[in-house]
Amino acid sequence: MPTDMGCLCLQCVRTNEVGIIEDLGQFKGLIQPGLHFICYPITSVAGRLTLRVQQLDVVCETKTKDNVFVQVGVAVQFRVITESAYDAYYRLSDPRSQVQSYVFDVVRSSVPRMELDEAFASKADIASAVLEQLRDVMKDYGYEIIATLITDLSPDSKVKASMNEINASKRLKEAASHKAEADKVQQVKGAEAEAESRYLSGIGVARQRKAIVNGLQASVSEFSQEVNGATPKDVMDILLLSQYFDTLSTIGANSIILEHDPATVANLQAQVGKSFLRSSGNY
Repeated sequence: MPTDMGCLCLQCVRTNEVGIIEDLGQFKGLIQPGLHFICYPITSVAGRLTLRVQQLDVVCETKTKDNVFVQVGVAVQFRVITESAYDAYYRLSDPRSQVQSYVFDVVRSSVPRMELDEAFASKADIASAVLEQLRDVMKDYGYEIIATLITDLSPDSKVKASMNEINASKRLKEAASHKAEADKVQQVKGAEAEAESRYLSGIGVARQRKAIVNGLQASVSEFSQEVNGATPKDVMDILLLSQYFDTLSTIGANSIILEHDPATVANLQAQVGKSFLRSSGNY
């Protein structure tokens, strides 16, 4: 800001500014925005202070508890207190450097007590510590600290890459665990389904055999009653021979050579007959 904005005795102060009036180098008072008449050169406008909110961006390098160097970006928003414009103008020659020094002090005393992950999670706590430290100190110099924000917390690029790899490995481990659990459930369910299928298949085969035996019993009984002189054994022999020849016909269609003679048929009749009669007795 220029120290003079006017022509000798007429001085103009802009909106959101305050002017500092001196008489022969001694502070006389403050002037508000507008056009003012002064007794120049005895009285002069020594300077102007803006009342707008200003922002100072500070980047501080420090080390965490687990020995990781990080760049911490802090944004400090402040303004001049109108009633304390005298202190703001005469007591501090460079308020920005003063604020920056306090930010460095707080950040470098707070972050080293935290590990890297904790520092990321405690950005609000760091900002609050900076605000509390600056608010009381800078108020004595005529400045109001409105807010402090942690705008960035950036470790070295190699540290970032290693953190990403750790996170990726963790995700892959969880995915592998879920996949193994899913495979386990699938195998268990498959085994249960197969056991149930075999159980039902066994029941079906048993019922089929029972139906065959019952059908044969009924056929033998009816044939014996309708044909005079026929015994149940004769009927069974006829049925077994019929089934035997059907079996030979089916096997012969597949080009399988079997040894065959009448004695084989007789032995087979005896064996099959005994087997069917035994099964019938069990059911």
